[in-house]
Amino acid sequence: MSLPEPRNIGLGCMSLDSDGSENVTLLRTAIDNGIIFFDTADLYDKGRNEEIIGKALSPIRSKVRIATKVGNEWNKSGTDWRWNPTKEYILKAVDKSLKRLQTDYIDLYQLHGGTLDDPIDETIEAFEILQEQGKILNYGISSIRPNVIEEWIKRSNMSSVMMQYSLLDRRPEEECLDMLNKSDISVITRGTLAKGMLIDKPAKEYLGYSEQEVKLMQKAVSKTKNSLSASIQYVNKHPAVDYAIIGIRTMEQLDEIIQSQTVNIPSETLTELSEVLEPNVYEKHR
Repeated sequence: MSLPEPRNIGLGCMSLDSDGSENVTLLRTAIDNGIIFFDTADLYDKGRNEEIIGKALSPIRSKVRIATKVGNEWNKSGTDWRWNPTKEYILKAVDKSLKRLQTDYIDLYQLHGGTLDDPIDETIEAFEILQEQGKILNYGISSIRPNVIEEWIKRSNMSSVMMQYSLLDRRPEEECLDMLNKSDISVITRGTLAKGMLIDKPAKEYLGYSEQEVKLMQKAVSKTKNSLSASIQYVNKHPAVDYAIIGIRTMEQLDEIIQSQTVNIPSETLTELSEVLEPNVYEKHR
């Protein structure tokens, strides 16, 4: 059986119930409906989240794309973690992720953060080695920092950057989206629903926007008659974006995501949404 046509959404698996009996059915239902990109991290639930993904997807491994992340190392007691982007750590951590995911390769291996103080060339070398070994197919970073992203563009052969982007967080529009698109590097969005405020959560101050401004955006999005579709399609309209990651926990949430993909929001409506508020910009990490 061939891969279904990829939808322009992926599922963020961080919130899956660690003991939920519904997880396998949930993820298989997503695949049956053309959703094949699943994002996790070794940090989530101390690796348990990767185990959930592995159990659900290993029997149909060739039909899906799995992304996970590395760089946060738990201490021996499991009470805290430290940032560790070293080559030595990454080369060891990948084998643990592969075992938990019940696979012999990872489609996308991402550095789970990053700063200019990191040993960037050493980190890149680790990813390149893993790519040569066939343990990973592609690598990238999960970062909102334009200065870090720019360094990785210069030094690496990364395939993607995961970054926060939504109608209430348009900071990537200032520089990063066009910069990555020009470099033929894909963007994977997270925070696409702005902590749920774009669909059903109460308004509050968010990234420089007042509670009243957030309410203005909520009102505008609700007028589209499908806030979920509008929020997803807004971020996906930029040519740099390959996937919008949406977090799920229940079958009801998955059903809403699937239904949202049957609704087309006119491009002029998306443009109108972009004019509701002044775009916010990065004040740090410049």
